[in-house]
Amino acid sequence: MKINVNQSELSRALGTVIKGSSTRSTLSILSGILIQARESEIVLQSTNLELSIRVVLPALIEEEGDTVVPAKLFLDIVKNLPDMAVSISTNESTATIFCNNTTYSLKTLNPLDFPLFPEVDADQEVSFPFNTFATMIKSTAKTVSRDESHPILTGILISQSGNTLKMVATDSYRLAVAEITLDSIPAREFEAVIAGSFLQDITALPSSDEPIVLALNENQIVITYDNATFINRRIEGVFPNYKQLLSNAYTTKVQLSRSELIDAIRRVSLLSNKVSPVQISVDADAGILTLISNSQDVGNAQESLVCSIEGESVDIAFNYSFMLDGLSSIQSEDITFNFLGAMKPGVIEADGEEKFLYLIMPVRF
Repeated sequence: MKINVNQSELSRALGTVIKGSSTRSTLSILSGILIQARESEIVLQSTNLELSIRVVLPALIEEEGDTVVPAKLFLDIVKNLPDMAVSISTNESTATIFCNNTTYSLKTLNPLDFPLFPEVDADQEVSFPFNTFATMIKSTAKTVSRDESHPILTGILISQSGNTLKMVATDSYRLAVAEITLDSIPAREFEAVIAGSFLQDITALPSSDEPIVLALNENQIVITYDNATFINRRIEGVFPNYKQLLSNAYTTKVQLSRSELIDAIRRVSLLSNKVSPVQISVDADAGILTLISNSQDVGNAQESLVCSIEGESVDIAFNYSFMLDGLSSIQSEDITFNFLGAMKPGVIEADGEEKFLYLIMPVRF
């Protein structure tokens, strides 16, 4: 194999495809990237047997061929080369990388040992604007569970019905629901639970006007975007019936500034910790919401915010980092903090056109 390819394009492609390589497997071939040179392009592939990634980019092909190079080392080399043409040539066991006045020689692995890229016959397919998709993922992914003993909670439920696209995530302590109205109605409805960590990798891709295409069958999800294809296993199981947690029977509604509440929580939480949460005291008569933190042997802090309050006064406490996660996921400056009563969930909603809801369970204080 002998090829010439642009350094910056190769670096970006490797940054994407390396996410599928494995660093923990006993199979050394899975820690590598397969490079295939064909006609006027090269194909880069990686897999950890659960996630497979393929990226295609243009190149000058002098001699076709296949090779497998160590993923991380190859990426580190390419990233540190100048933005010039990179020449890569191989023989049976070695790859030579040349750029400007720098030359590297790497031991390679047998490309015949590399797993074949999965071929998926999709039952459903739908496409969305990439920026819309990425924004919704970022607003819900913080709520995904990290507990692998409950796999269904490590994913985000993505559903499309009519012209409504909805994403839902929960770790059983909080719940995030993001919703938008699409400009057009896809031909078929779509619903799947997809790993949150995988979707976060997708949102890290460079933004463009290209749509992102999701396709699925019974066991796998295929995401196609720009010059990259991602294939991952769907998360099996039944997603929790989150709708039963949502209620409009609020006893207290507080309207206030998102940024002011974030700043106040950050200041008050300096004297808090994971054991001692931040208490919220709502005085409906005075129109004041007060944040209070107490830490034994350290001290206490409190801050009051003047706001619009409807309903009853209430005293309640929440994990302050969970509150900050929800508030930082909202784009709107004006929010409504709804309460169902003491020791019942609180719900933060974006005001205006943004459709985002964040439910958080209280803690004892």
